[in-house]
Amino acid sequence: MSAALIDPATLMRIKSLELRARVIVEGLWRGLHRSPYHGFSVEFTEYRQYTKGDDPRHIDWKVAARTDRHYIKKFEDETNLRCHLLLDMSRSMGFGSQGWRKADYAATLIATLAYFLMQQGDAVGLTTFGERIEEHLPARNRPGHLRRLMTELEKAPSLRGTSLQGPLQQLSEILRRRGMVVLVSDLLAPVEHLEKQLSYLATCGHEVALFHVMDRAEIDFTFTEAAQFHDAETGNQLFIDPAVARAGYLEKLNVHLLSIRRMCEKHGVEYRFAPTDQPLDGVLLEWLSSRR
Repeated sequence: MSAALIDPATLMRIKSLELRARVIVEGLWRGLHRSPYHGFSVEFTEYRQYTKGDDPRHIDWKVAARTDRHYIKKFEDETNLRCHLLLDMSRSMGFGSQGWRKADYAATLIATLAYFLMQQGDAVGLTTFGERIEEHLPARNRPGHLRRLMTELEKAPSLRGTSLQGPLQQLSEILRRRGMVVLVSDLLAPVEHLEKQLSYLATCGHEVALFHVMDRAEIDFTFTEAAQFHDAETGNQLFIDPAVARAGYLEKLNVHLLSIRRMCEKHGVEYRFAPTDQPLDGVLLEWLSSRR
């Protein structure tokens, strides 16, 4: 299966975000070995007679040919999923050492999930944020909604810093109906701010998933020459010799990552680490397969 995964460098050469998402989704369907029309995390149980308003895609035409009656496959959960996608668009997401930014990788991940879910009839919403919510699109599944989502995702990261506390608190007040909340961020913010809001969303009955996006240079601190480092969000500058700073940086990063994982385990939040040099379809396929 790994041989069939799409190299991120190849994927990012596709300029259209929607086309990128479509390419990944086609691979996900093949990888999951099931029809995209069977719904998300639902299983077929029995037949029932078709009634006006049912989705005609679920009609079993073989049964109809034999009986001259229309029956649809009944599933364990016939309520369509409501999924809200939350994307960090802060200035730090504009960093990238491999020819594409964290923002490009994260937007492609969000676009793929939106395309995948809406193809199945699920309602998808989008919230983009930096220090505050930039744009909020309620969860819907109607003509033109996917294009509007893609338009928002194609916007450049903001010139603001990261605040996970404010936007998540606002979102928890907006989302009245239970559903799934998927957060995609580089998580360059205090873990305690993230924990308070994600735990509240989980307590309210939402299923919460977190995709942690980082560039390989941030993960391994691959810088070799002493240089003036510029903080993209605060504007502060600091002269750093990587040979001296690497060990301390990696130690603090590991503590940060461990704190995030423990927080997610504590509150039932599904955590996925997503380095931007990893094939996106592999990251998503692993997550979707685990949900089955």
